[in-house]
Amino acid sequence: QVQVVESGGGLVQAGGSLRLSCVVSGNTFSLDVIGWYRQAPGKQRESVAIINDGAINYADSVKGRFTISRANAKNTVYLEMNSLKVEDTAVYYCKTVGPHYDGTWYDREYDYWGQGTQVTVFS
Repeated sequence: QVQVVESGGGLVQAGGSLRLSCVVSGNTFSLDVIGWYRQAPGKQRESVAIINDGAINYADSVKGRFTISRANAKNTVYLEMNSLKVEDTAVYYCKTVGPHYDGTWYDREYDYWGQGTQVTVFS
């Protein structure tokens, strides 16, 4: 069973930094598509930084401040967040995509989500 677990969230003053980690376990597929999303209160979930078959895409709002990286041997993806702003406050989720079979239905591109980690930036 695939598990996605995020960690590293917390409370930080504006201008500070945090490093989030996402560990994927139980997968039999390579993590070609994996990334970070966030959801602020009252807002829709949005993509932050995505690795897709080697290509990296960042949301405009985080370009130059956030960096996504991976440690393949550890099945781990990181999100280094610098120069944090109050508007970065959100629950941050990690998602990877891979095959899934529930006994009756086979999905080639199933979304595996973590439980999220809270990031709160105060001024």
